[in-house]
Amino acid sequence: MASRPEQNPEAPHILIVGGGYVGLYTALRLQKKLKSELKRGDVKVTIVDPVSYMTYQPFLPEAAAGNISPRHVVVPLRKVLPQVNIVTARVTELSQAERWAIIQPVDGPPKRISYDYLVMAAGAVSRTLPIPGLAENGVGFKTIGEAIHLRNHVLAQLDIAATTDDAELRKKALTFVVVGGGFAGVEALAEMEDMAKDAIRDFPNLRAADMRWVMVEAADKILPEVGPELGKWTAEQLRGRGIEVKLKTFLNSAVDKHIVLSDGTEFDTNTLVWTAGMKASPMLKSTDLPLDERGRVKGNEFLQIEGTVRAFTAGDNAAIPDLTKDEGETCAPNAQHAVRQATVLGDNLVAAVRGKALKPYRHAYVGSVAGLGLHKGVAHVYGVKVRGFAAWFMHRTYHLSCVPTFNRKVRVVADWTLSLFFKRETVSLGMIEQPRAEFVLAAGSDRPKEQSVIESAAK
Repeated sequence: MASRPEQNPEAPHILIVGGGYVGLYTALRLQKKLKSELKRGDVKVTIVDPVSYMTYQPFLPEAAAGNISPRHVVVPLRKVLPQVNIVTARVTELSQAERWAIIQPVDGPPKRISYDYLVMAAGAVSRTLPIPGLAENGVGFKTIGEAIHLRNHVLAQLDIAATTDDAELRKKALTFVVVGGGFAGVEALAEMEDMAKDAIRDFPNLRAADMRWVMVEAADKILPEVGPELGKWTAEQLRGRGIEVKLKTFLNSAVDKHIVLSDGTEFDTNTLVWTAGMKASPMLKSTDLPLDERGRVKGNEFLQIEGTVRAFTAGDNAAIPDLTKDEGETCAPNAQHAVRQATVLGDNLVAAVRGKALKPYRHAYVGSVAGLGLHKGVAHVYGVKVRGFAAWFMHRTYHLSCVPTFNRKVRVVADWTLSLFFKRETVSLGMIEQPRAEFVLAAGSDRPKEQSVIESAAK
């Protein structure tokens, strides 16, 4: 592998905060457009992110359901960006006025780095509410770790239910709750329910009817992105599968895994998934960047941060005007806009470095697609409403075209092809989340009895 060229101390330094959609696609664009400059060391590009990979989030439901290997849902930044410096750390403070950032590495003391151009692409995090018991018992659905955990957890609940003679414990294990009726919530619930129905066939003493799946949504509809008609159809389809879809309902409490809903319903569950909205990264509050009332970075149609020349932003953490809508409207925080914004941002950044004119971001919304389990889906594309198998096929085709790198596309297709001939694996590997548990137990059993007694007394 060729080593990076020695950097010119006068070379402009481009700092990209965040390695998600915008961070990765912007860096790919820079790597293509500034290829010769990067090779000579005349331009330096750095990505700072807590993890060294980009997650293609639309595939998280399929990864959780076992249709795609989790490794094929992530893109290793160092592998696809050989000309970019990848720093695994968090940005804890940033001054655009003085062009420096404080980063906190995974291990070791914080560092201060300077830059000439900034791309703020910190993304978004789950938007939670101060609901009693939510923080202690809920799990989000935004990262690959959460998707893997949810898959193992759901399958583990089937193991628990099949093993116990306690009716209440079995009922609690087989009750699954998802809060939030947007894309993430609907797709996660639909894929997991579909997987669980497949898995439960391997348990002679359990039936699919023993499971209870509940979706809780505060609005009067689900999947607003596909329109009211298809949203209503989706709710009917889910109800037809035995899933309880509770609209205009709030989660009031989840203390001790006891769910209390605003409609008066109460029950126990071991599984509470929270997908009720996102908010811009809280890190933005530790910067001097201009923020709107929702905590997003204010940007203009050229994807420049408001009031700056050498700073850009896009994606979930940005408020970018939507030139295809009325004045004051901003682009929706979704992958479709993020990927396209990143391309324009990359071109504008190159233009800024070379002293050329910038171009505005304008993109008419194509539509939305959603998977509802194997061979089931819903889509609203270019004004055409599609449902069932055709929509599911469109969902897979669209996201396959969008997933970064040819390598990942081939691996995803391979996963899907194998699933045509072999039943998906439905084995819980929950122990991977506690890899030292067995070792600690073994080490404890080898200690002298007297030592264990002394330690017990000390506690």
